[in-house]
Amino acid sequence: MQHKMKQLAGAALVAAMSLAGTANAQSTEDVKIGFAGPMTGAQAHYGKDFQNGITLAVEEMNATKPVIGGKPVRFVLDSADDQADPRTGTTVAQKLVDDGIKGMLGHFNSGTTIPASRIYANAGIPEIAMATAPEYTQQGFKTTFRMMTSDTQQGSVAGAFAVKTLGVKKIVIIDDRTAYGQGLADQFEKAAKAAGGTIVDREFTNDKAVDFKSILTKVKSVNPDLIYYGGADSQAAPMAKQMKALGIKAPLMGGEMVHTPTFIKIAGDAANGTVASLAGLPLEEMPGGKDYVAKYKKRFNEDVQTYSPYAYDGAMAMFAAMKKANSTDPAKYLPELAKTAMPAVTSSNLSYDAKGDLKNGGITLYKVVDGKWTTLQSVGGK
Repeated sequence: MQHKMKQLAGAALVAAMSLAGTANAQSTEDVKIGFAGPMTGAQAHYGKDFQNGITLAVEEMNATKPVIGGKPVRFVLDSADDQADPRTGTTVAQKLVDDGIKGMLGHFNSGTTIPASRIYANAGIPEIAMATAPEYTQQGFKTTFRMMTSDTQQGSVAGAFAVKTLGVKKIVIIDDRTAYGQGLADQFEKAAKAAGGTIVDREFTNDKAVDFKSILTKVKSVNPDLIYYGGADSQAAPMAKQMKALGIKAPLMGGEMVHTPTFIKIAGDAANGTVASLAGLPLEEMPGGKDYVAKYKKRFNEDVQTYSPYAYDGAMAMFAAMKKANSTDPAKYLPELAKTAMPAVTSSNLSYDAKGDLKNGGITLYKVVDGKWTTLQSVGGK
């Protein structure tokens, strides 16, 4: 009987310990953070690059066992594929809001971010997006913040660089008619003209096209010094190949969506001579670049692409604001997010202006030489 009692007592103790463990596990509160970008289709490589930076930040933050508002918390990424499509983007945004996210990291494309931003703003949810179109932060919402410098600065630096440094005079501009591509091209045009360049033709295509022969045949007849393209690498790469096939000697120039390993991979030899602008400093010159490269390689077993360091910084800014406010309630940490001033991977002082634009955004110009992106010049952003 005594042996039986001991067995029962032992079982009760094991059960109590098990319950205590369960209660302890349950006491960690899951905090949902939204993410959306193109995870399928021609722009899926951008989305994956973007997501990897956020994943790294989430895992690092969770490893510190954060306590916010007196409770242990665990950040959980609620990810969605917006297919780089504005209509899908708004559907995704509503679903994420309905899921109870406490913050939004995304979207990627300006065309999806701008309509989706209204949904997050109406729900009072802070959003830090990769989108670079000026309109995103000019809507009057208190909830919009950027991960990258806007097209106003990028386009104006690139336009002046083309005329003053590359010495081109006759320029043809082609854009994909997305909020990003057209917006960037508009800013480039304005700056190129102000620097003394002449726009001899302006054409447009769409973000699904791959055949540009008719546009390029027309363009060849005006004998330009440069062709500027506002859009993604999935169009810029076949465009570069077709330019070479048609015997167009003018180099191609674009924004950060052209500055990718994918562009070189698809364009092959035709990539050589292409120039692209990219927000921020070259990776090796970023304040936290060296450490970031090492931990990214260890986690994903691949090299850093273009967007992940900016995504990582955006996520860390959101987590830092929650910790400072000691709350994951969007209304409570939003004022702290707006006051962000912190050392980061991409900047020695990551901070936002009154609209949510980055205060210290620099621009770097690159050129493809022997199949590799090489740095030409950096403007600001240290």
